[in-house]
Amino acid sequence: MKASRQRIIFYSLVSILCLFLAALSLPSFIKPRKASQGRRIINDARYIEAAIDQWALDNKKKDGDAIDMNAVAAHLKLPRSDIEIDLCGNKWIIGTVGISNQIKVSAATKKTLADQRIDWGRY
Repeated sequence: MKASRQRIIFYSLVSILCLFLAALSLPSFIKPRKASQGRRIINDARYIEAAIDQWALDNKKKDGDAIDMNAVAAHLKLPRSDIEIDLCGNKWIIGTVGISNQIKVSAATKKTLADQRIDWGRY
């Protein structure tokens, strides 16, 4: 009887220790995940900007023309919903054709990932 009670106490202590170690390690997994989200958002912005450039060339758009995101999405053969929002769920800020910042990351996304020290560059 005494041995089984000691086993129960031992397994209880081991499980508490495992839970404690898991709780300590969670923050170390969250930070790299948020950093990779920031890199993915920048890469998505580059991809969409390249698609806007290609669409503008194919449709003979001039600098300063408005960007039709429906047409850009059709050009990519994707639904508009796939290119309308970023990974954080915020809408992209769309400029005009030919301007260096045809697409920008929203302030809400930048605020969400502010603690990651991401270099947003021109986005």
